[in-house]
Amino acid sequence: MSADRYEFAVALAKKAGELGVSYFRRLETLTVTSKGHQDMVSEADRDVETLVRDELAKVFPDDGILGEEHGRIAGTSGYTWVIDPIDGTANFVAGIPQWCVIIACVYQGETVIGVIHDPVAGETFHALRGKGAFLGDRPISVSDSDSLSRGSLGVGFNGRTKPADVVECVSQLLAAGGVFFRNASGGLMLAYTAAGRLIGYIEPHMNAWDCLAGLLMIEEAGGKVEPFDVDKSLDVGTRIVCGGPGIYDAAKTIADSSFS
Repeated sequence: MSADRYEFAVALAKKAGELGVSYFRRLETLTVTSKGHQDMVSEADRDVETLVRDELAKVFPDDGILGEEHGRIAGTSGYTWVIDPIDGTANFVAGIPQWCVIIACVYQGETVIGVIHDPVAGETFHALRGKGAFLGDRPISVSDSDSLSRGSLGVGFNGRTKPADVVECVSQLLAAGGVFFRNASGGLMLAYTAAGRLIGYIEPHMNAWDCLAGLLMIEEAGGKVEPFDVDKSLDVGTRIVCGGPGIYDAAKTIADSSFS
């Protein structure tokens, strides 16, 4: 049942975060492989994902698993776990405390569980489909902003993004009186959107392990998310437009006209 997996996922994200922090506190010993600022992986990423996979395999051996670092294993239960062991690796290896552990679970074409744990800040965002979204024990809700000029809009980009698209997006947002926010962790920015800290978030493309958990939280927190095929996103990712109902249409207009 999803409820059993939900409680387990929240606890597992915290356990994975403890391991991640143990590496974060001794960065000088970390082995990092880099192909560019936004394409790097550390032993911490691999080890944290291994921990998560091993724990899931013990308790839910029939479930599938998809992780950023170790690929996909098919399951027979209909449930598939989607993991990003450290979202915000560039921050992590630079000693910037803006990174998180992301665990989502998909069942029959829907994301049913989402957990985003920020171990440095001690914050755990989580949601179970149909049961609301929470920060710790406190229910959260998206921003009630009715204008791009009231609040900050998260804007993401990556190595797959055309630079001109980002320039156009930010230009249009500034022209509308808005402010853009980016902290190099798409997962945290989605969680911040669910919690009303950001009014919304847009990005030309995100991988499933980065976005599924946060998008579920935003829906459960009363926000709007651009429709997408969850199962397809496991293989190819998806475009992201999401936020509070009052700014969603304006954010989508910018995305439609900026992202080619």
